[in-house]
Amino acid sequence: MVKRTSFEHDTCPIARSLNAIGDWWSMLIIREAWFGTSRFGEFQKNLGLAKNILTVRLRALVDQGILTTAPASDGSAYLDYLLTPKGRGVFPILVALRQWSEEFDARPEEIASILVDKQTGRPVRKLELRSEDGRLLTPADTALKPQASDNDSARIMPRLASLMAATSVCS
Repeated sequence: MVKRTSFEHDTCPIARSLNAIGDWWSMLIIREAWFGTSRFGEFQKNLGLAKNILTVRLRALVDQGILTTAPASDGSAYLDYLLTPKGRGVFPILVALRQWSEEFDARPEEIASILVDKQTGRPVRKLELRSEDGRLLTPADTALKPQASDNDSARIMPRLASLMAATSVCS
């Protein structure tokens, strides 16, 4: 298996996030955990994922603090894989990915489900980025501002300035 590049020490929070959850199997495992899947065999059956790959991905998600293991709730010798608070924090990312696909997928009619509010049964409103005062923001309304120490600022400011000119998402 090819070793993946680690972004653990990258200064970009997007790269760091992708280091933890940036492959499709990990995101699908987290999705399954949201659906209530907790056993290795259930993940394997639901995803059709090879056992060796599932083992590696589950271990990585546990190591990242996204999932935790606990004795099986039915008292058997198995382990349950459960979302941690950090894992539950992935929910808005899953919703954003889902909504992006619903909007831009070439065949949206093939999408098998819609996300609804349990209380009302109505579709969930599209996620929006808002300022602290509640204004709706577009990419043009955002910019990056350094948060680094003085030592780091001298090193990253030239790169940050060029990135800020090109995009406002990362650095």
